[in-house]
Amino acid sequence: MKHPFWQAVAILALAFIVIEWGIPLLPGSAIVPASVVLQYMVTVLAGVLIYVSDDEARWRKFREPITAAMVEPRLKPVRMGGLVVVPLLVGWIAYGQVRTTVQAPPNLRSIHPAPPAEITFRGKSLTLTGLDNPLREHADSLAYYVGEGKRIYYQNCLPCHGDHLDGLGHFAPGFNPLPANFQDNGTIAQLTESFVFWRIAKGGPGLPREGTPWNSAMPRWEDFLTEREIWQVVLFLYDQTGWKPRTWERSTEQGAGSTHE
Repeated sequence: MKHPFWQAVAILALAFIVIEWGIPLLPGSAIVPASVVLQYMVTVLAGVLIYVSDDEARWRKFREPITAAMVEPRLKPVRMGGLVVVPLLVGWIAYGQVRTTVQAPPNLRSIHPAPPAEITFRGKSLTLTGLDNPLREHADSLAYYVGEGKRIYYQNCLPCHGDHLDGLGHFAPGFNPLPANFQDNGTIAQLTESFVFWRIAKGGPGLPREGTPWNSAMPRWEDFLTEREIWQVVLFLYDQTGWKPRTWERSTEQGAGSTHE
C-alpha cells in the first residue's frame, strides 16, 4: 500500500484502534473519554496532512482519489453515496449529542465513600483506621518530603489535577466527573491522610459500589508509586493547599475509632 492516500487512511484507522481499544487494555489504564479521542485524532490528522503536503509530488498523488471521486463519471455512485451517507452520519452524531435521557443512576453515589478498614498495598496489609502519615514523625525531613511530593505530583498528577491543584488540568475537560479540586474545602480538607492515601493507591478501580456510577478515571497509583512516594504526595497536597487533614480521635477507652477536625 504505497499510495499516500491509502497510507493516510490506514494511519488514521490504526490510531483510532490504538486510542479507543488499545490504551484501555494497558495495565492501570482507563477508558479514554470520547472528547480526548477526538483531540488525539485531530492531532493525528494534522500530522498526516502535514506529511502528505510536505512534498508536491506526494500531495498531488494524495489528491488523485479525492479528485477522481468528485469529477469522474464512472464514480458517480460514490458521489451519490457520499451525499446520502455523510448527512445521515452527521445527523446521527448530532442526535446522540442532543437527545435527552431520563434514567436514574443504578446506585446512589457518595462523593467520599467510606474507606475499608484495611487494604493490601503491594502484598502488604495496611490498617487504615487510626493510620496517620508516617512521614510526619520526621519533622526535620518534612521539607524534603514535601519537595519530593511536589516532584512526583508534577510528573504524574498535573495533567488531570492541574498546576494549581484545582482539578483543571489540560486533560480535565475529558472526564466526568472532573478530577478532584484539592483547593475546595469539600475535598481533602474533610479527609484523613489515610483516606487520601487509599484513594491515590487504589484509584478508580478501587472505589466501592457507593462510588458508582461515575467512577473516577484515576489509575491505581500503587502500580507506579511506592508507599513512601504516595505519602509524600499527600504531604504536598496539604502543604500546597494550606488545608489541615482531619485527625483521628484517640481515646484510651475507644482506641482510634473516629475522626475530628
